[in-house]
Amino acid sequence: MSWTVKDKQCVITGGNSGIGLWTAIGLAKQGAKVAIVSRSRERGEAALVTIREESGREAELVVGDLGSVAATRALAEELLERFPAIHVLVNNAGLWMTERTLNPDGLETTFAVNHLGPFLLTNLLLERLSESAPARIVNVSSTAHRQGKLDFEDLQAERGYGKIKAYCDSKLCNVLFTRELARRLEGTRVTTNALHPGVVNTNLSSNAPRFVRWLAQTVLGPVFFMTPEKGARTSVHVASAPELASVSGRYFKDSRQKTPSRAAQSDADAARLWEISAELVGLGQGVAPR
Repeated sequence: MSWTVKDKQCVITGGNSGIGLWTAIGLAKQGAKVAIVSRSRERGEAALVTIREESGREAELVVGDLGSVAATRALAEELLERFPAIHVLVNNAGLWMTERTLNPDGLETTFAVNHLGPFLLTNLLLERLSESAPARIVNVSSTAHRQGKLDFEDLQAERGYGKIKAYCDSKLCNVLFTRELARRLEGTRVTTNALHPGVVNTNLSSNAPRFVRWLAQTVLGPVFFMTPEKGARTSVHVASAPELASVSGRYFKDSRQKTPSRAAQSDADAARLWEISAELVGLGQGVAPR
């Protein structure tokens, strides 16, 4: 029998709205046991109602965030306590900051939330994922990674912060993380892939100026952006497609495998980013290279 998400436990970070919500709905429609992670209990509970209405299935809510090392560790502990098995982890949560800010650990927020949070959460859940194998890790990146260029001497943007550069660099980190993680998971029954969900009008830009938010929602949105439901299709595909059971370390767009940027194909950069990330979150080296 081919692999299916039916009755499998799926965890989606940022699952209370936008792409994450519709990823949860798409997987629930296939019979998966869905748990969404939301920073807000109120918004999370509202999302559970939407999931039930759209899929006819119940879902679970875990309140937590990736805003700091402590918060990420607390989230991982709750997930491990509540779910004896985790078959699919969708690292969907992310943000876009217009100004340079620091998280409670003193790390630049965009880099910390978009990369270090998923990096740490994934490593903390890897043993459970391995025990539940076959399992999948899905990292939601962006075509914006093609504009990313990492300066390993200034990953915290201390020499100058650009909101677009910071976001693009964090999305490049997602693809490089996927590449190195796949290498470290070779020979196991846990796979990992990255993807671009599409240009979607979501609340990602909630930190943008009011005029920019209005423009995106009322003028540009209907013309240039796809709906979150359509935007989630690639995430659902990568998380559930039986034909991807042994595919790992790849990048997808429009539910098809694509070649990422040249920078995203650097094994040396992927390994270096892993080492730096592990040190920043106090992880050691995580999964041992095979």
